[in-house]
Amino acid sequence: MREFFSESAQGSAGPHTRSRALPAYRGVLAVDAKGFTGHPAIEHEAISRAIPELLRTALTRAGLEELWDNRKFPASTGDGYVFGFDPALMPFVIHPLLLTLQDVLTDHNVLSYGVVPIRLRASLHIGPLPDTGDEFSGNGTARNDTHRLLDCRPVKAVLASHKENITHLAAILSQRCYEDAVASGYTGRHPDHFVEVAATVDGKPFAQQAWIYVPQPSGPLYEEAALADPAAESPLREDARPPETAGTQGPPVSNSAPHGNINTGTVHGGQSVSNHNVAGDHVEGSKAHRVRGFQGDQVHGDKYQGRP
Repeated sequence: MREFFSESAQGSAGPHTRSRALPAYRGVLAVDAKGFTGHPAIEHEAISRAIPELLRTALTRAGLEELWDNRKFPASTGDGYVFGFDPALMPFVIHPLLLTLQDVLTDHNVLSYGVVPIRLRASLHIGPLPDTGDEFSGNGTARNDTHRLLDCRPVKAVLASHKENITHLAAILSQRCYEDAVASGYTGRHPDHFVEVAATVDGKPFAQQAWIYVPQPSGPLYEEAALADPAAESPLREDARPPETAGTQGPPVSNSAPHGNINTGTVHGGQSVSNHNVAGDHVEGSKAHRVRGFQGDQVHGDKYQGRP
C-alpha cells in the first residue's frame, strides 16, 4: 500500500486516472485593499508593504504569533496578501483576529499622521492545498475560491456603504468555513454576527453561498425596500424571502394601488380606508431586503490584469 501514497506516485498521472491521497487541509486568509488602483501610483508600494505588517501586528496582538511564524505559501498580491495556516486555528482567526485587525487598521488610519489610509476586505476558506515549499505551493481550488470571495459583490458593497472613518474591515467566510468554525460553536462569536449572502463576481463564473462579518459596522448591511430593478439579483438566502416568493427565481412581486391603499383579500360588509399624509400602508411581518450601497469598488483600468 505504501507505494500508492508516495509523492512520485501521486504526481505521475493526470486527474481522474488513479486515486491519490488528498493534500493536507489548510485554512486560507486573503486580504485586499479597497480602492487600491484609485491611489496614486507612488503610494502603491507603501500600501503593498504595509498590508503584511498590519496583519503581523494584528496576529501578535491577538496572541497568534505562531500562526504568522508558521504560515504556509505566503504571497503578496500587490493590493493584498494571502497565506495558509492550520485549519484547527480557524475559530481564532475569525475571532479575535478579525476584530483585532479592525483595531489595528483604526490605529493606522486614524491615529497615525501622514500615512496612507487602508481599508481591507478579508476572505476565509478551508480546503485541501499542496504545500510543496516552493513558489508553486498552495495552488488549488480552495485558494482560487478564497480570492473569488474576496472580489465578490456583497463584501465590496458592504465596505463601500459603511463609513470610512469607522469601518476599516469587512470579512466574508465561505460556507464550509462558517459551518465548521461558527455554526459548530467553536468561534467566540454568535452566528447572529454573520449574514448569509449569495457571493457572485462580475465577469467570473462563480456563485456560492457565503457569510458576511463586519467587526465594527457603521451602517446597516441591508436597507428596507422592494427591489427597484426587477432584473437585480437579491443576495437574500431562500428562507429570508417572504413565503409567497420562496422558491421563485425573480424578486418579490408587489401589489400597488392609487394613494397607497390596497386590499387583496375578501371584504365582508363595508370598508373605509383613508390616508393622512402617510407614505404607503403600514406593513407588519417579514420584509425583503437587499444589499445597501454600491456594488463594488471604483476600478480604474483592468483590476485583473496580470492575474490568472
